[in-house]
Amino acid sequence: MDDVSRVVRGSADGTSTPAPTTPTGPRRALIAVYATFALAATARALVQIFTRFEEAPTAYVLSLASGIIYLTATVGIATGWRISRPMAWVSVVIELIGVIVVGILSLADAAAFPDDTVWSRFGSGYLYIPAVLPLIGIAWLWHLRRPPRKTLKAS
Repeated sequence: MDDVSRVVRGSADGTSTPAPTTPTGPRRALIAVYATFALAATARALVQIFTRFEEAPTAYVLSLASGIIYLTATVGIATGWRISRPMAWVSVVIELIGVIVVGILSLADAAAFPDDTVWSRFGSGYLYIPAVLPLIGIAWLWHLRRPPRKTLKAS
């Protein structure tokens, strides 16, 4: 059982297993990267929107959207709420689609993107981490999927 889906459960002997309070290992690293991108993208976008929105409104709004998506993915991966895993899945899939679409559009019509977004040119300004991060997020979430339930066959 993974550390995300574990909850307090009673066992056959009457004891319970507490859910872990702190993420460890690869999950902690993934949360740190997502949180960093959430903060960086959101803060940068807000500064750009409030100081020079007219220069590249599309790019700045897309940057803000990416920051919000990174924030949602961070919360989804970091928490153990019932909605956390679906929220993380939706976030990383939207993130992957956004990186692909914005990456293609920014190469096809550079004039529409006079200023970079996190996802412009597939995240080239961020060492292509935005292009790889959703793939890592999807791989992690896939790794955490619950095993199929065993069904009893009638004899």
